[in-house]
Amino acid sequence: MTNTLRFPPADPEAAAAFFAAELAFEADPDDVVRDLESGDTKGFLLVETRGAQAFAHARIPGAVNLPYAEMSAESTEDLDRDTVYVCYCESFQCNAATKGALRLARLGFKVKRLAGGITAWRAAGYPVEGDGVEGVTCAC
Repeated sequence: MTNTLRFPPADPEAAAAFFAAELAFEADPDDVVRDLESGDTKGFLLVETRGAQAFAHARIPGAVNLPYAEMSAESTEDLDRDTVYVCYCESFQCNAATKGALRLARLGFKVKRLAGGITAWRAAGYPVEGDGVEGVTCAC
């Protein structure tokens, strides 16, 4: 038996449920950039969950900074509860987006995480702004 098939695949119904659930938790950079480019951002907001210094250095255009360490009922009281907050951080190796999404969810907000963070965003060649990115299109 191959290593690939050592563990049998799930039946199609279970696989469909699993992958649908996965998509409920993450947003793809390609989908987000298409929405940003078309101006169709109704219903979601990009949230950089690292600190202010990281946000100043490099951020996705249109994102707001809401550091996960500062999230509380008080700091989020003015946020729209009908908006989906798409949290991102540096990359898959950073868990600030996960921590931010968890805190927002526990506070009653709808959330997703941007797959791959700003590293995947930059690797795809998408625009980044900030005081540390002049002339940089990719941090590959």
